[in-house]
Amino acid sequence: MTIRILAAVGDPDIARAISGTLGGLPGVEPMAPAADAARLLDALAALAAVAVEELPEVVLVHERLGPAPALETIREVALRFPAVGVVLVTADAGPALYSAAMDAGARGIAALPLAYDELGARVQAAAHWAAGVRRHLGGGPEAAPAGPGGRLVAVIGAKGGVGTTVTAVQLALAAHAGGRGVALVDMDLQSGDIASYLDVQFRRSIADLAGISDISPRVLQDAVFPHPTGLALLLAPAEGERGEEIGDLASRQIIAALRARYDLVVVDCGTQITAAGAAVVETADLALLVTTPDVISVRAAKRMVRLWDRLQIRKAEDTTTVVNRHTRGAEIQPPLVARTTGTRTARTPIPAGYKELQPAVDSGRMQDLDAKSAVKQALWTLAGELGLIESPGGGGRGARGGSHADRPSVTAGLRRRRAIGAGSGGEGTGADQLAPVPPSTTGRFRKRLGGDRGQVAVEFVGVLPLILVVLVVVWQCVLVGYTYSLAGNAADKGARAGATGGAAACAGAARQDLPGAWSAANVDCGPSGGMARASVDLKVPALFPGVLDWPWPVRGSAAAPREEPRYGEG
Repeated sequence: MTIRILAAVGDPDIARAISGTLGGLPGVEPMAPAADAARLLDALAALAAVAVEELPEVVLVHERLGPAPALETIREVALRFPAVGVVLVTADAGPALYSAAMDAGARGIAALPLAYDELGARVQAAAHWAAGVRRHLGGGPEAAPAGPGGRLVAVIGAKGGVGTTVTAVQLALAAHAGGRGVALVDMDLQSGDIASYLDVQFRRSIADLAGISDISPRVLQDAVFPHPTGLALLLAPAEGERGEEIGDLASRQIIAALRARYDLVVVDCGTQITAAGAAVVETADLALLVTTPDVISVRAAKRMVRLWDRLQIRKAEDTTTVVNRHTRGAEIQPPLVARTTGTRTARTPIPAGYKELQPAVDSGRMQDLDAKSAVKQALWTLAGELGLIESPGGGGRGARGGSHADRPSVTAGLRRRRAIGAGSGGEGTGADQLAPVPPSTTGRFRKRLGGDRGQVAVEFVGVLPLILVVLVVVWQCVLVGYTYSLAGNAADKGARAGATGGAAACAGAARQDLPGAWSAANVDCGPSGGMARASVDLKVPALFPGVLDWPWPVRGSAAAPREEPRYGEG
């Protein structure tokens, strides 16, 4: 058997010495060396993407490789590429370092200066171990891949209150319903709310993993909360001050351990970029920046993208912006958000749905959000757009290496699509009740979300008769009031004219200023004691003046003192 060896050495002199020694070993094929830890991991990831068999059997890691500590590099290689045997090359081969190297996942230690026989023995032992692991991994379809592990999705809020946690929870539920093993991580270390949204009482949190140098599957299982929906929850500490225990290195270790065990890791990073959150954003396969269509949130999203660029953890073009609480009437639309932030914008915006979300949020059961909710439909459609829901027949896995005989197929889940959101009563019902969204259903979701314009038209046609009746009544009331005004004004003019000119002058003055539709007035003028009185009866038009009148008239009356001529003056 030919043993391929990849040496990761930063010192050129030591690299030449190791290459010379390896060249004298029988059955050994040295590969191009890696100068630092990042290049080593990139090279292994590229080989693993082709096939497990393309990985080298042995990796030699020098103690001063850099930039990360050698033991951390060994731990990363062991977690992400378990089919590779790692040997630490060091000048200090004492028992303390030996124990630490074994805990990190190394298969042996080679002391400097290198001895031909010792190096050969360490390489042979590591290669035989790697061959045994590869035979085991090749034995069944559920074996864990030796590649970089599950997909990592980071969900970040542009500012507080934009719906980051709701987005992360629903995307995780949708992916799990699609047949994936999903871990949901609350990396909002000081104010995480995933436990509240899913009604969880927990004892362990992500802070319990901070001081552990070797996160084994058993240790990870003890810290993860198995939710009845089927999600694996790694929650933020209840004491916010403990969030400071999670730094950059601890965050990378925890995420690497989760990716090695689950198909998909969804991380709620909150709205504040910490060292732990920055590590997640930097290593994420997909970074979602959640914002709302208002000026303050879009400016915050732009600041966040610029911050990432200054920290050199992520470029704007590698970020996807999700527009939450979207309405068609808003002045800020997704294309404007994309131009402002320089990011890609998801094709599926999330509509505003306060009334829909409030009961689920208040009860702490976000998993019970109604399947008819436009918010849930949009978020599950977004999960399909982002590739978080596997296509029918693609199958899925839970935690790597576990048994999945009891998991329903995705095709069967599609037939039970109508049961989405009906609730989950136990561990085995999550995939049945939260079935994946097929492409046809996604189309219906989009059609439903975009088709309320027709519904508005139908509703308008239904209420149009009522609107017309109201307008007719209002217009008729206006005509009645106007007729009363005309009658009163005409009687007043007639009375004043009759006070000096008699009945003839009274009748003429009363009819003088009446409009044509009201000209057929009945005017009654005459003296009454010392007063000249006038009464005017006008008919009220029915809707259209001059066409049809109501049978009952409107009367206006007025009186004025009579004026008698005076004699003997002058």
